[in-house]
Amino acid sequence: MNDKEFIEHVRDRQSMYGLRGTYYPTAMFIMGFDQARAGGLLRGIHEWLAVRNGELSSQHWLGRILAEALPDLRFRGFENLHLEPEQERQAVDRLFSLVLEFLAVRDDPRALASMYARYHSL
Repeated sequence: MNDKEFIEHVRDRQSMYGLRGTYYPTAMFIMGFDQARAGGLLRGIHEWLAVRNGELSSQHWLGRILAEALPDLRFRGFENLHLEPEQERQAVDRLFSLVLEFLAVRDDPRALASMYARYHSL
């Protein structure tokens, strides 16, 4: 099973992995898998988000994806994050969507090279 297939598997069977459709635990699960892969799963996601949004940012990718999913949310840290069920669903859906979109770029050498070139020109 490749990375894309694994992420799709988790997305489609969240309860099998102890996830309940909430953003923070789902994001931590993905980060844990990234760490298990020595950072290889998400290497480049920060740069990809910068290129995708057309701006450099020091904000962690978890916060950037959450802000994109819920633009009206006033984020004050994950320890203070209290989302309604619909917000959780939107955030988790966006998380999986963007991670899968990123993996398509990461796995395409030409797209990856182009992304890094555009990142360096920002």
